[in-house]
This record gives sequence, structure tokens and C-alpha cells, in this order.
Amino acid sequence: MPTVMVIGASRGIGLELVRQYAAAGWRVHATTRTPTQPGALGAIKGDVVLHALDVRDAQQLETLTQEVAPEGLDVLIHNAGVAGRGMSAAEVHRINTDAPLHVARALLPAVLRSHEKKLVLMTSQLGARRGHPGSLGLYGDSKAALNDAFRAHAPAWGQRGCLAIVMHPGWVRTDMGGAGAPLSVEESVRGIRQVLARLTPADHGRFWTWDGREHPW
Repeated sequence: MPTVMVIGASRGIGLELVRQYAAAGWRVHATTRTPTQPGALGAIKGDVVLHALDVRDAQQLETLTQEVAPEGLDVLIHNAGVAGRGMSAAEVHRINTDAPLHVARALLPAVLRSHEKKLVLMTSQLGARRGHPGSLGLYGDSKAALNDAFRAHAPAWGQRGCLAIVMHPGWVRTDMGGAGAPLSVEESVRGIRQVLARLTPADHGRFWTWDGREHPW
């Protein structure tokens, strides 16, 4: 049975990732900051294991690492992030830029123990500089910094056998994306899963979109 871990699974894209992977027969590890009050996440049928994780909490991350130590993670998807409204730049950077790298490094051994060895960090097209200097806004700057950090780490991860990418999930109708977004969460996640299913080593270290297009940095 293949295994996936979704970091940030309590709502939106993360919740739908858990739902679709569970429905497809995968073993799903899902993190939430409130596992004792999981809400819709707790109602998903299938082989779903809930874990407590605030991505800023080093002790919770260490506990999570130990909990999955006996098994491999075929696919690790870091989906947790914030839009940043009402938050300081330092805190947004901590959650959107630093945390995905900390989580990826901590769980990389579990990914490497698996068959598929795939690692996905959710980013955004709003973090694509496209060669232009200057600020992209609070959220965009945090995602651009994540993209930069990913590209710095990807060669070493690839040498160890990991197939790692960053992905733009589209502009999706979620709490973060807003009601006016053109893409449903179901459609976005179906596309994400299709892209991940057909990844090859040649795709490692690159920036992909939910519908299978390569995105410029």
C-alpha cells in the first residue's frame, strides 16, 4: 500500500488531498494543529492517521519524525502556509519559508525509505520573480524565498535519490484563495495528484503547476 503524508491537512487543499488519496486506497498521514478537534478531517473514511503538528514547533516535528520512523513515505506534501494578513514579515517567513525546509529535512529519511521517494513543497506563482527585482509583497516574498531555498537544497536531495519539486496549486476557492477564485479545490487536487503520479527523475528540482505545466522561476 502506498503512503502519503500531508502537512497542513485540516482544510482547503490539504483536506482534499487527504480525502482523494484515502479514497484511492492510500495510507494517509495527515497533520493538524488540533488533532483532538479535527473537524472535517476526522470524518474522512479510509486509512487516515492524524498527527499533531504546528510547523513552528520543533518538538512536535521531532515527535512526528519518530512516529513515522518505522515506515516510508512514498509522497510527502508540505501544504501548510499562511496568507500573512495581520502578521509580521518575520512570522510569515518563518511559516512559509523556513518551516517547509525544516519539515522536509526532518522527514527526508522516511521519504528515502519508500518506493516512490517523492517530496513536494507547495509554493505559488506569486513567488515567481521572473528575473524582476523588487518586492512581490509579503506573501510573494515568502514564497520566492522558499523557491530559492528549494533550489539550493534540491541537488543534494536528488543525489540521495529523492524526487523533489515545488508546485503551484492554482488559484483555488479556499479560505486563502477566496470565493472568486476560478478553480475548485477538487479540480486542483485531481491535477496535483496526476502530476505527482507521473513524475520522473527528469522532473526533479523544477517548478510545476497543478495542470502539469513547468512554471518559470
